[in-house]
Amino acid sequence: MKYQALPQSLYVKNRAKLREVLPPKAMAVFNSNDILPSNADGTMPFRQNNDLLYMSGIDQEESILIVFPDAFREVHREMLFLKETSEEIAIWEGAKLTKEEARELSGVQNVYWLDEFENIFKIIAAEAEMIFLNSNEHLRRNNPVETRDDRFRKWCMQHYPLHRYERLAPHMHRFRSVKEPEEIETMRHACGITRDAFLELLAFVKPGVNENDIEALFNFEIMKRRSRGPAYQPIIASGANACVLHYVENNQECKAGDVILLDIGAEYANYASDMTRCIPVSGRFTPRQKDVYNAVLRVMKEAKTMLRPGVYLDDYQKEVGLLMEKELLGLGLLTKEDIKNQDPGWPAYKKYFMHGTSHFIGLDTHDVGLWTEPIKAGMAFTVEPGIYIREEGLGIRLENDIIVREDGFDDLMGDIPLEADEIEALMNG
Repeated sequence: MKYQALPQSLYVKNRAKLREVLPPKAMAVFNSNDILPSNADGTMPFRQNNDLLYMSGIDQEESILIVFPDAFREVHREMLFLKETSEEIAIWEGAKLTKEEARELSGVQNVYWLDEFENIFKIIAAEAEMIFLNSNEHLRRNNPVETRDDRFRKWCMQHYPLHRYERLAPHMHRFRSVKEPEEIETMRHACGITRDAFLELLAFVKPGVNENDIEALFNFEIMKRRSRGPAYQPIIASGANACVLHYVENNQECKAGDVILLDIGAEYANYASDMTRCIPVSGRFTPRQKDVYNAVLRVMKEAKTMLRPGVYLDDYQKEVGLLMEKELLGLGLLTKEDIKNQDPGWPAYKKYFMHGTSHFIGLDTHDVGLWTEPIKAGMAFTVEPGIYIREEGLGIRLENDIIVREDGFDDLMGDIPLEADEIEALMNG
């Protein structure tokens, strides 16, 4: 691993949460992700299944975790199954985890090699009355590729058809949405890596640079700080490209007078950061650009205070929409007549601000969480309002990551330059 492992105590706590919600005689099974093929004999970089990682800290392929609190034998109540290492594997792929290393990372004392799994599972399945299985139930999921969890569900139901089966996903969404202190500090570290890279970009950007050059510098700066890489595909959108919400081509020349929208974030220890800043290619905003920038900034600052315990995200989004409506009126982009005649299902402000203001963030950039339950202290969200004026070739979005507290919020990006005047000063210093 390139990163410093999180403390074993985190995973011990996380498994304790699961034990509290499992019914009597129930066990839960988590599978790692696969190493995916690219072409010929190539493979994609491995990225662990976040639920397995959350429960164990094991960041290795071909791994299985079982939690079965009511197992007759104590050695079966928490078990890890790992790919057995060998001298040949060590030569070709690098050494895999030993049993002792897995115990140290996870706090799970009972570690077995994967070839023992079916025999042990047969024993505990005879004791269990209910099996909780995992699946990707993210609201934005799109799963054309079968996962190890998918294959295991089929195998398990084929071999043990008379057991009762339940879903782990609702529990995992609830657990993962409220961050433990160790997770928050890891996310803060990821945000710090993003900050340091962004400061380097401010000194680099000038008319004539290519969006690709900016992306390359960002990737270099975060990786030399022990990030595995971007938490998501960076958006380096200059001029009118900033009005394309998911612009990722990043191949155009940055021209004098334009604004660049940078939606960038480093990953560290599998935790994401997600930041958006807008900077002037020439080092100075025009008066109009600054007016739009400051309008978005005012919405962002107010929105951060509105994410508080007890609030529902749908209600929050509607309130942010009213803030944006006021700013768009002030900028002359909307009229009172537009608002009077608007479609309630698609308010007038959505012509210029068509996406949501916030999403959960954590092990995933768009992390899991329950949108039908009120916000709780400890939840992590982005705050990212924007105004996109296609006819002016100007898109402004500003985004920070925050932790909701009982009495306010903790802005994990509060030390990253945000004010327009501060951006200009740094670019011209």
